[in-house]
Amino acid sequence: MKNIILIGYMGCGKTTVGKSIVKLTKRTFADTDEMIVAQQNRSISDIFEKDGEDAFRAMETALLEKMIADGNDRLVISTGGGMPVRVENQKLLGQLGTVVYMRVKPETVYERIKGDTTRPLLQCDNPLERITKMIKSRGPAYEAAAEVVIDVDSLTQLEAAEEIIRRIGV
Repeated sequence: MKNIILIGYMGCGKTTVGKSIVKLTKRTFADTDEMIVAQQNRSISDIFEKDGEDAFRAMETALLEKMIADGNDRLVISTGGGMPVRVENQKLLGQLGTVVYMRVKPETVYERIKGDTTRPLLQCDNPLERITKMIKSRGPAYEAAAEVVIDVDSLTQLEAAEEIIRRIGV
């Protein structure tokens, strides 16, 4: 049984849709950001501030390598939005399971997360502009990593979960 791995930009619904998939398929949910927070015993914002984004990305890579070595299966894994940007992570994600890119428009993301102060990459003067640039720059990495691409803008979390299950044949 392979894992289901959800990738995409922050705010696309990886966590909420992932939890819906778990309910529908009797799998176990895992969130890579939460796993890193638990390992490091500090917030992602703190890791970014004190160690930098490169250190955080290295932690993501190490986590993927450990999950593969541990032989985890039957998981629904929600990843951090930047995880697939590293080419080595794209390969590791593919080894870990079926990768689903939850594609979303910048305006949708902005509406969903505009009041969230816990996202370090959005603490800027024009979050919508930054979201737009980041989605455009990350899109090719997401597409390279994914086996399945689903546009989620107009879907409820349950509809997105059902579509992912249908598309990957779980």
